[in-house]
Amino acid sequence: MIGLAQVYVLAGLTFTAFALLSARDASNPRRFANTGFWGLLAVSMFAGDRLGDFGNGLLVLALVAIAGLRGLGKGTGGSAAEERAANAERHGNRLFLLALVIPATALAGTFLFKQFPAAVDAKQVTLVSLALGVVLALVAGAIWLRPAPSVPLQEGRRLMDAVGWAGILPQMLASLGAVFALAGVGDVVGALMADVIPAGSLLGAVIAYGLGMALFTMVMGNAFAAFPVMAAAIGLPLLIHQYQGDPAIVSAIGMLAGFCGTLMTPMAANFNIVPAALLELDDRNAVVKAQIGTALPLLIVNIALIYWLAFP
Repeated sequence: MIGLAQVYVLAGLTFTAFALLSARDASNPRRFANTGFWGLLAVSMFAGDRLGDFGNGLLVLALVAIAGLRGLGKGTGGSAAEERAANAERHGNRLFLLALVIPATALAGTFLFKQFPAAVDAKQVTLVSLALGVVLALVAGAIWLRPAPSVPLQEGRRLMDAVGWAGILPQMLASLGAVFALAGVGDVVGALMADVIPAGSLLGAVIAYGLGMALFTMVMGNAFAAFPVMAAAIGLPLLIHQYQGDPAIVSAIGMLAGFCGTLMTPMAANFNIVPAALLELDDRNAVVKAQIGTALPLLIVNIALIYWLAFP
């Protein structure tokens, strides 16, 4: 049966290739830092379930040490900038068709693989479909564009080097959210909110939940980190248990409310700071400033949708 283990192996092979290519890149003065960083990520993908909590904790500390003390450098390789510009000019917007292969495969596979529970783990059909979409896009690109065999991996490494440690920030922050939930932060927040939300007010609870998701996301940098806290504080005890809200709607649209917070915080470095750095913008917060005008009305809409749709 195909499941999460095979997806991890695919990711591990990819990061292994990035590590080996980094080690051979003499143009990068910090190539061995990059090699260690991507190599440790490969180890976590291949053997994370066998390392245990303590082993994975040490691995995370090693990643933090590499990124924080020495930092990662930017490697070279793949195609030259002139060649990429020429290809973009020749193929135009048709190049985006390759990117569309991934979500199209993920969507189709999510529905199709559920019909074959013996072949694909029913709990992981979306992730398996997403990984399959990446492989299909890679194959399609190789057939269409005919690059040298090493170019896709070199280009992937170049992009990851440009993003750096922020590339794994979502996973780190999601883990932080789980730690906060286990530590009882959600219960503390719930007790504080009980003094703020009017007694018996469904609307007040929904507003507190939506705003809390956005604000905690802004503080923690990721809606996946905020969700366990706000679910334990308001989502489960009030919206779902007390007011009989639909768990799927409360959770899904609650995450969308959190994503509105993602648009408004520099803490979401991989979304808001990295693009500014890649585009060499003078204002590091330019992306955040451009998104606030969309995020605020969208947050209001999401709160309204929870109120209108989640409750009988």
